[in-house]
Amino acid sequence: METPLPWQQSLEQFLSHLRHERGLSGQTLRAYAGDLAQFHEYIHDTSNGNEVCPEDVTPDLIRGFLAFLRASMEKTSQARKLSALRSFFGYLVDRGLLSENPAEQVSHPRIKAGIPSFMDVDDVFYFLDALCRNCLRPGCSWRRWRNWALFECIYSTGIRVSELVGLNEPSVDFDAGMVRVLGKGRKERMVPIGSRAMDAVRGYLEALSAQFPAARLDGKAPLFRNARGGRLTTRSVDRILKAELRENGQWQHLSPHGLRHTFATHLLNAGADLRAIQEMLGHASLSTTQRYTHVHMDQLMRTYDAAHPRSRKKRQPGP
Repeated sequence: METPLPWQQSLEQFLSHLRHERGLSGQTLRAYAGDLAQFHEYIHDTSNGNEVCPEDVTPDLIRGFLAFLRASMEKTSQARKLSALRSFFGYLVDRGLLSENPAEQVSHPRIKAGIPSFMDVDDVFYFLDALCRNCLRPGCSWRRWRNWALFECIYSTGIRVSELVGLNEPSVDFDAGMVRVLGKGRKERMVPIGSRAMDAVRGYLEALSAQFPAARLDGKAPLFRNARGGRLTTRSVDRILKAELRENGQWQHLSPHGLRHTFATHLLNAGADLRAIQEMLGHASLSTTQRYTHVHMDQLMRTYDAAHPRSRKKRQPGP
């Protein structure tokens, strides 16, 4: 085993590995750095201010950290921090800087799998059609076209909001009806895009040309722009969605990720193959995609109870 490194140097090497070798996004890197910094602060405090190296960390020390978090943090957040620690110490083991991974001996907090939030078909059609009608008003701003295109694209393709804002203009192949998406770990995939979404993007690009004609000559220009012509952020898309939902009289709490869930749920309910949905969503594991089967089964049971003459809800006691 190589000579152990101090905590900060180990952390810098790990984050560099995530950035350059695994190609993780800046947002994911900040999450890893924040989780590991919180753990380091905890072990620094529990050791009376003495510096603790990665080789000094024990499974019991990690269990104490998770117990410390229970009073103020949901189990999902605790589990994420444990996953960050497993990745960090696993990296050090792979590099020969540690003999074993102490986080592997700590059990994950038990989390009840949640059913993703989504809109039903009528609601999402009402919302997207309202955005379309807004674009037909006299003197409509290019931003109205942008907002319609944003949410048509998420619902049509199911891509992550981080992937959406990362699209460039050439990412959309109108002839093939496909979008080239750069996903997690910088993995590229091709995703189908529907005609309504392409109509929205075409209209948006035409409106955009009047606002930023010179910038559109750049083949690497971002597809979705902010008011200054720069690339939209994920936070901006979330804010825009909430504002558009309110304006159109839909007060339900829905994030852009909820539209992605809506895409997957509607495909599954229409009979799409789970493996095909996995490919379009860019999930590395089928188990992630299988969460949508809970929604599907709930709908099947509601349909059964409403239609079958001897369903559970229609069944009457015998004589």
